[in-house]
Amino acid sequence: MEAVTKHRTLLLWAVGLGASVAVTWLLLSRRKKKRQLRRVGEVYQLFLYPVKSCRGIPLQEAECREYGLKNGQLRDRHWLVVKEDKVHVTARQEPRMVLITATCGKGHLTLSAPETDDLQIPLKLPTRNEIFTCKVHGNEVQGRDCGEEASDWVTSFLKSSQTYRMVYFEDQMKPRNPINEYPLYNENDQVAYPDLAPFLLLSEASLANLNTKLEKKVTIRNFRPNIVISGCDAFAEVRLFSSVTSS
Repeated sequence: MEAVTKHRTLLLWAVGLGASVAVTWLLLSRRKKKRQLRRVGEVYQLFLYPVKSCRGIPLQEAECREYGLKNGQLRDRHWLVVKEDKVHVTARQEPRMVLITATCGKGHLTLSAPETDDLQIPLKLPTRNEIFTCKVHGNEVQGRDCGEEASDWVTSFLKSSQTYRMVYFEDQMKPRNPINEYPLYNENDQVAYPDLAPFLLLSEASLANLNTKLEKKVTIRNFRPNIVISGCDAFAEVRLFSSVTSS
């Protein structure tokens, strides 16, 4: 994957090692005529979250696409639970969402959860299904309704007193522009249902540093990253982001 800025390119170079994935994270400087590579860490874990706020899937490999990670027919945070007013719902409001697992096969997204029958949702939804204008953190983004059965399943599992629906972001739909929420982005940056960015990055060192300050330790999964980095200093990912965006 290459995330190109005006002067620099962030490159993820992946090599499979048995049951694990080793990725060397390199920074290419274009400011000089001769390109220079500088090793700044390794990616050792990848996660994809098909439904926003539901359980993540650990991966050995993934494609880096414009709207985030892709593995087979699964795409990161392309399904969304919304309230009747079409405002997004996350585990902040409904903690039981993290118990829902989404997998894919034979043209269907399968939702699984404890003590509940699985639900299968067609990956290609009927065109008669309504397209909603939803809101994620106050910003509008479209989504096609996944149908009554999906609505009933999610509402029932979450034991909600109100009706929830599930929507899916299709390629032809209008995405969100995170510049409305965070000015370091530019007008060409686009996301579907993630909070801000198509790729969420976290380092082991940053997590370890945080846990030295906490009585109750947290894990990588508390932060729901797509890419977990090792072999760098604490908060190196923040410094890298600042250097890239300021170039």
